[in-house]
Amino acid sequence: MTSPLQSLIATGTKLWLDSVDPELVKANRELEATGATSNPIIVANLIKSGRFDDRLAHYMDQGLDDEAVAWAMTDELVRNAQEVFAPVWEATRGDDGYVSFELDPLLEDEDNPLSHDQRVARYIELGRKWSHGHTNRMIKVPATPAGLDALEELAASGVPLNVTLIFSDRQYRIARENIWRGAQRRTDGLAKFKSVYSIFVSRVDVWTEKHLPQLSDAAQGMVGIVNVKRIWQLNEAFWCDKNLPLKQEIVFASTGVKKPTDPPDKYVAALAGSGIQTNPPETNEAVQRLGRTYTRTVDLMPPREVLDEIDRVVDVVAMEAALMKEGLAKFADPQKALLKLIAEKRHELAQA
Repeated sequence: MTSPLQSLIATGTKLWLDSVDPELVKANRELEATGATSNPIIVANLIKSGRFDDRLAHYMDQGLDDEAVAWAMTDELVRNAQEVFAPVWEATRGDDGYVSFELDPLLEDEDNPLSHDQRVARYIELGRKWSHGHTNRMIKVPATPAGLDALEELAASGVPLNVTLIFSDRQYRIARENIWRGAQRRTDGLAKFKSVYSIFVSRVDVWTEKHLPQLSDAAQGMVGIVNVKRIWQLNEAFWCDKNLPLKQEIVFASTGVKKPTDPPDKYVAALAGSGIQTNPPETNEAVQRLGRTYTRTVDLMPPREVLDEIDRVVDVVAMEAALMKEGLAKFADPQKALLKLIAEKRHELAQA
């Protein structure tokens, strides 16, 4: 009997787990997930569990400071997940089976004294460093001015890329053009060229409900879906004639519902059929419990009058600016919290 997640995958969706918890990675691989992604919140929650105290003590005993411990743990967790998904990468010849590794969020901290050019150079340096020696590790770079400007050199260096914190087609177009320009400079050709573009969905609907209450019931809660479907269409059209061996794909990110009254599979169901869904573990669990069979919906749009209303009411420029400001705080603050947690763990372990 086909499970709900199996039916989702059968539509053409790739399922990536929004976690690098070793237990969840193995469990979701059995559910046919083919990749994973990491961020500081995920790493911090794993450290809070106490399950990795021995590994923390190991790195601390080596004399690593708190920041170095944070990156050593992140590297280890991502590396372990990579091992689970390596057979997928091999079977698909590099088209799937990746685990995303997020570069230092503190590069975008408002208190960071680095200039724009220095931030760009640092993204390039770190991207090359954390990608080196890894076949199925994808480097996650935010769609900030510095992140976007680093993409061409990273792509030219052969780094598989996941551009994150995308809320608008403007950000997507810049990211895509920079990456494609860099890809064409690769000295090893395009056989291993891989990029994905993470478009955040549910955060858009949270923003519209708060700031655009005048939207009709038919349009409210649909803006994130319409926005990401339009970007998906742009992506499909751009790459269709490039004759590349690997797919350059949209990642449907932020697919967990934020509104308690929404069905837990709202975004999963609406975006089935193509691209990559990076679902939180609890979303995958909810999908399995619902027992539904999914069909392709990614190319279906709401009625014309709903699209016209969204285009008339939603100021995409203002939406992007607001969500990026909020997103950058959510980007940097968890890294600060992770470093604080490690400092607390250092004291705790020293007392043990």
